[in-house]
Amino acid sequence: MTRLEAIQADITTVEVDVVVNAANSSLMGGGGVDGAIHRVGGPSILEECRAIVATRGELATGQAVITSAGRLPAQQVIHTVGPIWGSLPDNEAVALLASCYRSSLDLARDSSARTIAFPNISTGVYRFPKGLAAETAVGAAAAWLEANQDGLDSVTFVCFSADNLALYQKLLTT
Repeated sequence: MTRLEAIQADITTVEVDVVVNAANSSLMGGGGVDGAIHRVGGPSILEECRAIVATRGELATGQAVITSAGRLPAQQVIHTVGPIWGSLPDNEAVALLASCYRSSLDLARDSSARTIAFPNISTGVYRFPKGLAAETAVGAAAAWLEANQDGLDSVTFVCFSADNLALYQKLLTT
């Protein structure tokens, strides 16, 4: 049985097989989670991201790619691009956010990872409403786990703030 949990922590310190990066489409690093992962993980992550972009172009919203994790405690980083709230109809933004989680879980499974940690994708500078983002994340992960029952040992939602943690804990206990 896969453990689905939420914790309050800095995602760059979480010891799991795969951490997910809330990336921008250029994969070149940025602010928030993306900047922290690149800063702590070191230049090897950026080098791999550059190679990916050179081969396939910028990453589309809702899609994901995988790299090594450099100096992070994880073994790999999955980079996914969340939607910018207000740039699309709400239902499309929700569908794309759910796709971020499904695509990331697929990549984790396909890389033989057993544990994965997600940040709160799109809730920072991309302004996705935190409650709706939490509902979408938990719903997408639960549906994926139902369809892939032996896919992973644990899925962790890593919340930087106590208010985000409370949203996830409420969803995970009901």
